[in-house]
Amino acid sequence: MSILNLTPDSFSDGGRAQTDGSVSTRQNLERHIRDGADIVDIGGQSSRPHAPDVSADEEIARILPTIRELNNLRLEPDASMQTKRV
Repeated sequence: MSILNLTPDSFSDGGRAQTDGSVSTRQNLERHIRDGADIVDIGGQSSRPHAPDVSADEEIARILPTIRELNNLRLEPDASMQTKRV
């Protein structure tokens, strides 16, 4: 599992996932998945102590484009995963 924070005050990445144009949303999601994430927690509400609450509309506006991108993402199966037996 990985966490992709889409808040401007993210403590884990300083808000880069939302504001840094050097890595696209697609590239960011691909990296999480290729690094082994089976689940990507896409966060639009800060959990920082004393962070102000945002409205549901604001949270949806933050996360929906990333959820759409994730739904459209098609990754080739990792060769190492093909040999794993569960």
